[in-house]
Amino acid sequence: MSRKRMMYAAVGLLVVLLWAPLAMAAEAAAPGAAVNYTKAIIIGCSVLAAGLGVGIAANGTGTGMGHGLGGATSAVGRNPEAQGKILLTMMVGLAMIESLAIYALVIALILLYANPLLKLIA
Repeated sequence: MSRKRMMYAAVGLLVVLLWAPLAMAAEAAAPGAAVNYTKAIIIGCSVLAAGLGVGIAANGTGTGMGHGLGGATSAVGRNPEAQGKILLTMMVGLAMIESLAIYALVIALILLYANPLLKLIA
């Protein structure tokens, strides 16, 4: 990734983290009273964590699937008679790899819709 893109990503991340408390603070505070931004910060960080988690999981599982398919096709090219066994093993391996992405999606959905951290501050 180029340096310019890294700077854009860093500035975007900073804007999201700094803007989340302002966007989520809906209740009007009395003049002179302190406003608690804890809930807004937790929600903003949870959204960021969910997005990063699913993105990293998709990247990792896609890379793993690519390596698995590449190995399977080269194995079939070297030994065409074993195609059935190689195909079966490859399908089981791809299902296991895909389950990792599904686990990351489930954790992201828990963070977004049933966030356990919000129950701690209520």
